[in-house]
Amino acid sequence: MMLRRSFIATFAAGIILAASALAFAQTRTTTALKTGYAPANGLNLYYEIHGTGKPLILLHGGLGATEMFDEVMPALSKDRQVIAVDLQAHGRTGDIDRPLSYDAMADDIAALSKHLGIEKADVMGYSVGGGVALRTAVRHPEVVRKLVLVSTAFRRDGWYPEVLAGMAQMGAGAAEPMKQTPMYQLYARVAPKPADWPVLLTKLGEMLRKDYDWSNDVATIKVPTLLVFGDSDAVRTAHAVQLFELLGGGKKDGGWDGSGMSNARLAILPGLTHYSIFSSPALPASVTPFLDAPMPGAK
Repeated sequence: MMLRRSFIATFAAGIILAASALAFAQTRTTTALKTGYAPANGLNLYYEIHGTGKPLILLHGGLGATEMFDEVMPALSKDRQVIAVDLQAHGRTGDIDRPLSYDAMADDIAALSKHLGIEKADVMGYSVGGGVALRTAVRHPEVVRKLVLVSTAFRRDGWYPEVLAGMAQMGAGAAEPMKQTPMYQLYARVAPKPADWPVLLTKLGEMLRKDYDWSNDVATIKVPTLLVFGDSDAVRTAHAVQLFELLGGGKKDGGWDGSGMSNARLAILPGLTHYSIFSSPALPASVTPFLDAPMPGAK
């Protein structure tokens, strides 16, 4: 019972999505230039486009939707075209008869790119969306120009034990208590079938409880990659460093001329948690210079 109370007080309030950042549940602070639905492996995948320029596909966390990036969207879309997506069973994207999985959702992102006629895009994901972004780079490297992973674990044990304990409680039994949270209020407002809330919690819980280790796959990623974590994140700091090293970073002194640097970058943002990082102005301030930097070898 104590674990259940702890779960509702913490996980439901923000293990995957910070309730405080959903104060905009009734009024959005940004306006999309275009919205639509892309056919993607049986889904009608909702997307919205903000700004113009080089494309950046933006993927939210579990139980979230495109709205969770509203506070940072103006900065992210100032000089680029941001394509924010509602993942399977989240937000305005209805569910279909398949489990939630990182790989299936990665395939959806590749299908979205094809539908929009995008040859290559930068891909940025937070938490669950970060897992989808990572798997997109592994399964569909031809569509990814640069990769940004925010608060993302490449192995399940990368999360702190108390976070894993909260994930273990995710399921239909939590659906009713979580109706008191802003996450549900947003879902109820935009979802095509709000009655599917328990289904989303069940499927997400099943996915989060599965063990995974993408170490070998991470080592195959060749595109420039930025890792962003809070210094008080739900992902262990040591795990963030391990991910950086798997991508080729942290192997040796970068040198006066930077010749010892890899294509990977690591940012640990001070004073931020898993529940505040996605809405912090420090996030676009870290991401934008990385995306704007010339590709390796470009003249």
